[in-house]
Amino acid sequence: MPQLAFASSFWESYDVLEKPVKAGVRKAMAKFQQLSVAELRSDKGLHLESVSNARDRRMRTIRINDFWRGVVLAPDDGSDTFLLLSVVPHDDAYTWAAKRLYTVNTATRALEVRNVVAIEQLTPTLEQAAAQAPTLLFAKHSDRTLRDLGIDDQVLRAVRTITDTSQLEAFGGLLPEDQFEVLQFLAEGFSPDDVYRDVVAERRPADADQAAEATLATAIANTRNRITLVTGPADLAEVLDQPFAAWRVFLHPSQRRVAYRVSYNGPAQVCGGPGTGKTVVALHRVKHLLSRSLTSRVLLTTFTNALACSLRENLALLLGDEEQLARVQVTTVNALANRTVRALAGTAPSLIGDADERQLWRQIQWRLGLPWTEQFLEQEYRHVVLAQDLRDASEYRTATRRGRGTALGVRQRDRVWQAMEAFTTELRSTGRATHLQICARAAKLLRNTDLDVHGFEHVVVDEAQDLHPAQWRVLRAAVAPGPDDLFIVGDPHQRIYDSRVSLGALGISVTGRTSRLRINYRNTEEILTWAAGLLSATRIEDLGGDGVDSLTGYRSLLHGGRPSIKGHPSEQAEVSALVAQVREWASQGIQPSEIAICARFNLLLDRVSTALGEAGIQAVRVKDQPGAGIEGVRLASMHAMKGLEFRCVAVVGVNASAVPFLKEVTPVEVDRLQHDSDLLRERCVLFVACTRGREALHVSWSGQASPFLRELGHAQ
Repeated sequence: MPQLAFASSFWESYDVLEKPVKAGVRKAMAKFQQLSVAELRSDKGLHLESVSNARDRRMRTIRINDFWRGVVLAPDDGSDTFLLLSVVPHDDAYTWAAKRLYTVNTATRALEVRNVVAIEQLTPTLEQAAAQAPTLLFAKHSDRTLRDLGIDDQVLRAVRTITDTSQLEAFGGLLPEDQFEVLQFLAEGFSPDDVYRDVVAERRPADADQAAEATLATAIANTRNRITLVTGPADLAEVLDQPFAAWRVFLHPSQRRVAYRVSYNGPAQVCGGPGTGKTVVALHRVKHLLSRSLTSRVLLTTFTNALACSLRENLALLLGDEEQLARVQVTTVNALANRTVRALAGTAPSLIGDADERQLWRQIQWRLGLPWTEQFLEQEYRHVVLAQDLRDASEYRTATRRGRGTALGVRQRDRVWQAMEAFTTELRSTGRATHLQICARAAKLLRNTDLDVHGFEHVVVDEAQDLHPAQWRVLRAAVAPGPDDLFIVGDPHQRIYDSRVSLGALGISVTGRTSRLRINYRNTEEILTWAAGLLSATRIEDLGGDGVDSLTGYRSLLHGGRPSIKGHPSEQAEVSALVAQVREWASQGIQPSEIAICARFNLLLDRVSTALGEAGIQAVRVKDQPGAGIEGVRLASMHAMKGLEFRCVAVVGVNASAVPFLKEVTPVEVDRLQHDSDLLRERCVLFVACTRGREALHVSWSGQASPFLRELGHAQ
């Protein structure tokens, strides 16, 4: 009986198919479990046929339905393993198949694919340009060195035209996977010996025969990082039933390069825009760290409890090993800090809520007769005192108030410090504390004890952009400095909690160990381009707090319809249009749980929920953490959309009065820099919400549109 394998390109196409098409794929795939090779070739329903003018003579198409075709690589070497490559519309299937060539890498012995037609067309033009270029990216590496690393003749010719890393990245979708990854390593300054050790030796099976001609079945077996081999009907059902299967098995070379690097000589940082797979990289890094030792323990941390729950579930799927999973603690930094204080101090204070904290600052401001608002005092405590871990008035007098726009003289600082002391004294006397105060206490306890409270050898940090310096101190103190101590992923464009950090000042130096992901795998190019416009005119501080970041060079490999951006005369009209949009998505075969609706405030979500219910459409709140099997359109605040993704997303209520929400924006006369920072945070909240949709985005408002939308040319 034949065997069936799935390439990573298949998952990229399969995941977005409608249910009837997926059912057709299942039916076609089942035949590979039921029929012999001869019967497959003669089956009229499957209609396994050659592709005219294909550059790879093994290319075949199979019939899914009248409109969809599967593209398959069929064995012609006596083996019986078929590789399903993609599912695409009928007319596109033949074009897709004709351009691609599958070959065996001479170094890793893995099967890899190239767009052979595009490389042939581009290379002569680039050779002409390269002849005039002052420098070439790979000039210092000889042909022999590159061939030893698996670069074949066609790729080598193209490589000799590349002038810089941006040109190399532009080649990324055309070049064979392992060869492209080798070139990325070399471009970043790694020596050929390092690349051989970290890429070639890691990939090539120990029993691979370098001289023997590999069959398709052997090459597939050697490519476990990009190909899933199915051995029976049960395996087939399990593989096709798993949602978002691709991320669990496959990584793009740029992702794998950072996730599975053997070791970093200290803290490492991975930056990337929305949808670039940062969290996926973090999970795979945990897997790699666990594989290096049978006893090491890893802390995997993120910002919210909901995200921690999601990380825990996805890590369990990725590892598939209870013993390994038991060596990972998945939690938030705040929960870790609270646990630390309880372990080392015997008890921890109770938490004060945001409203009560603001009220306490108001009382202190009034009692001391201070000229500053309670909002100013709260922010000064958060962004200066706690951020710099200041302990007394003398430290505060000389502190650099980074990011604060209101100048304070010595006497003014002394008066402000009175408020700081009054605040901490009041909380201490009532047995209460803020989250950040508990973090500061936990970091101090960890630094001042010889006890190995948690026993972590490695810390992996997700959603790093929203962590406060007090939280970073907990993480720095939770693991001993050394190789692979901290692995940090985040995106400063998704910073929605106004945390300002200089990692270097906190003893976390990532110099020379920073990687950037630029390919978006979640959104279509149309959604990404529109959403990026929300931030295009703003200055974004980088993840480490020591420079500026931008979305320049980010791109998506996916394409779709343009976002729907519409204004309405009333909220009622807006909600009615939203219900119609949800109905339209449902008519396209999109499941309710694959649709999300978000708003700045829960009050509007209540009205949306009522309208959906009256229309017979079930809805559930994301905050209630509905499982994957729970039907219903997902409803969430914009903040709660952080870290989530759906096929279709509607962002509603983007009005001038809600986005930005001026009650959360410091008046310019109080602090100009904080005012600008608050406005940027509001932009980021909207940006995060709009980049949760993979295929479709609907943005709406009633009355006057948000100024952020008006800047893009949208107005009522």
